Amino acid sequence: MTEDENARLMLMACIEGGSPFWSKEIRERSAAYVLERLIDGFYVGSKNSAEKITEHIRKVEINALTKVLVDSKSELISPGHCDWPPQLDDLIAPPIGLICRGDSTLLGNQSLAIVGSRNPTTYGVRVASEFAAGFADRDWTVVSGGAYGIDTSAHKGALAAEGKTVVVLGGGMNQIYPAGNERLFREIEESGLLISEVLPDVHAHAARFLIRNRVIAALTRGTIVVEAAYRSGSLRTARDALEIMRMVMAVPGSITSPASEGCHRLIANHEAELVSCVADVMELVLPLNDARIDA
Repeated sequence: MTEDENARLMLMACIEGGSPFWSKEIRERSAAYVLERLIDGFYVGSKNSAEKITEHIRKVEINALTKVLVDSKSELISPGHCDWPPQLDDLIAPPIGLICRGDSTLLGNQSLAIVGSRNPTTYGVRVASEFAAGFADRDWTVVSGGAYGIDTSAHKGALAAEGKTVVVLGGGMNQIYPAGNERLFREIEESGLLISEVLPDVHAHAARFLIRNRVIAALTRGTIVVEAAYRSGSLRTARDALEIMRMVMAVPGSITSPASEGCHRLIANHEAELVSCVADVMELVLPLNDARIDA
């Protein structure tokens, strides 16, 4: 690996994703510079957990990290890599790097995110699956977070249509969560892609799921919310998308269904376009796609 990749791997071992401060330092000064200054204690006394990070990074061994990466059958991609998705650079805090398992070239495909409730109704499951299959039929990659419920339905819908799908994990490759989706993830590896901004042995926890949502939003042309409660992590993904000027869409449900309250809230607040079929989505995102091509 290059000096930059080694530095990023070490920084990923010690710095939690989503930090605007550390992302800015790495972007403006380089990963190698930040690593060297951390080891020297340059940042100690500043904010952003610098003291703990410095203490940790002095104990990290690059050979051990590289072995874990190889043993997990994963690869690191970072800015400068041919498969690095430049749209991630729209984020205030882009990932330091991405750990990938599967076909990383999919990160360059046109894609849409489908997110929603972990406890969907049968209606939500059907809509997510049918939308994903419809996008797959049109050669769009489906991106989601691999959680139970709407995420799982979206991934399965894409696979059923023999399409491509990408899972953005909340934990590491060796700590698959949720465990009940391990078989699904193994299937996705064969033709799709698993990605994470944490190292393979890192466990998932609630905060990391919220942090990874910004990656789902940034990777794609737009985010479709299919069933979300009034308070839902999926709404966080929608707002992450809005912050970087991505299209947000929501599927309406019954006015009496708590499972759709979040979707109705997005629509009512003019934060999301109402979509009821794949054609609605294509009508919204294809002009964006054409504009990018013309540019």
